[in-house]
Amino acid sequence: MQVMEATLRGEQLLLEVADTPELRTQGLSGREKLSQGSGMLFIFDNMNLYGFWMKDMKFSLDIMWLDADKKIVYIEKNLSSDTYPTIFTPASPAQYVLEVPAGFVDNSNVSLGDFLDIKAK
Repeated sequence: MQVMEATLRGEQLLLEVADTPELRTQGLSGREKLSQGSGMLFIFDNMNLYGFWMKDMKFSLDIMWLDADKKIVYIEKNLSSDTYPTIFTPASPAQYVLEVPAGFVDNSNVSLGDFLDIKAK
């Protein structure tokens, strides 16, 4: 799996990339944990209202939806496996979805309109 470095609100992140249907379907399901400073970036081919759920998750997440410019357009915080089968869908179209450990959004003061800066390889 491809990994990339990114910055959000001054916080360094090491992101696994889910850019195929198989990787996006698997996501973080079944894992025991996600380390602080890490996450998963789901990359889609175009903008749409991509819904996410917490099926088979063993820890809580903050999920952010980003537009084609990597600007945050929607946020759901502290989602646990107890929310399954609820599907969380953004209010406006997104092309990227970022999953990070629960608490990251509040601890880093992330808000709508912030940009994810992905470092070029």
